[in-house]
Amino acid sequence: MKIIDSKTAKKYAGKTALVRIDLNIDPKLDLFRLGAILPTVNLLLKNKVKVVLLSHRGRPQKPDKENSLAIFSKLISKFINEPVDFIVGYEMNGLRAAILTSSARVVLVENLRFFNGEEANDPSFAKALAECGDFYVNDAFAVSHRENASVTQLPNFLPSFAGLNFAEEIKNLSGIMKAPKKPVVLIIGGAKISDKLGVIKNFWNKADAVLLGGGPANTALEIFGFPMGKSITDAGAKLEFKDLAFSPKIYVPQDLEVSTDRILDIGSKTTKEYVGIISKAGTIIWNGPMGWFENKKFRKGTEIIWKAVLKNKKAKIVIGGGETVISFSMLGFKHSKLGKNVFLSTGGGAMLQFLSGKELPGLEALK
Repeated sequence: MKIIDSKTAKKYAGKTALVRIDLNIDPKLDLFRLGAILPTVNLLLKNKVKVVLLSHRGRPQKPDKENSLAIFSKLISKFINEPVDFIVGYEMNGLRAAILTSSARVVLVENLRFFNGEEANDPSFAKALAECGDFYVNDAFAVSHRENASVTQLPNFLPSFAGLNFAEEIKNLSGIMKAPKKPVVLIIGGAKISDKLGVIKNFWNKADAVLLGGGPANTALEIFGFPMGKSITDAGAKLEFKDLAFSPKIYVPQDLEVSTDRILDIGSKTTKEYVGIISKAGTIIWNGPMGWFENKKFRKGTEIIWKAVLKNKKAKIVIGGGETVISFSMLGFKHSKLGKNVFLSTGGGAMLQFLSGKELPGLEALK
């Protein structure tokens, strides 16, 4: 995997880079992924490279306003202090002409999933897209577990590089997999446990404690025979998780916050136990909030876990998942206060797939 750097960018001065980024976010809640692309974009601009930004958003059946990327052109412009030309076009010839004739140094293309070939992973669509630029940079780690044309096919038609944030993701996640410092603590929350079982299994022999919250905790409690009422559980994962659930490595809530027959947060006894384990950890991997943090009544568990994780200055810490990252900002924590030992991943599914030991199609394409 080649990583874009100043020396390489200088060679392409006056040329055009197709840069895959991830804008599959709610701009009102999460600008973290947008901020993550700035080092790559600024590097290219500094070396007089024209930047064409490519992204998808949502799962549209046809072009619609809700999934348009139009809202991001002004946001990106503010971030980079540079005009951004937003190009609307769903036909390749018109799109190519608009990109080539644009006088802007930064161009944002409309949602790639408005084109039929993107999700179909169509090589012909990628080939046509490649004619809009001179080289390709993937700085969208968060979508690199998906086999979409702009992720896995485009590198076949252009000189290709990993963006600076993409490279940081691989560096940090690889490091925590190869030599995790003991004790190793996994914090697993969110809605489902099925998409996190791969990480638990891959780290099983290295992990000392797996702290459960949210849907994963509910699923374990249901396996133990507790009535769940209307609480979120992952019925499809119960059989696969059953053999692990009874292990002393697995920690489930001792007490819970419940409302209208639904478990919505972990309780005070549980947070106290989890904080004690987190304080002694040498490695921490966290994916998924502990409860319904969007509601002020049920965010205490997630907030206390955040404080405990950030207080541990000795552990190597990797945190990922869209909701987990959103909770960081929503609960009032500042990115500027993050210690050097903490790495916030832009990936949710991609981070989980990588830490499960599985290949990422986007990464393999760059190789």
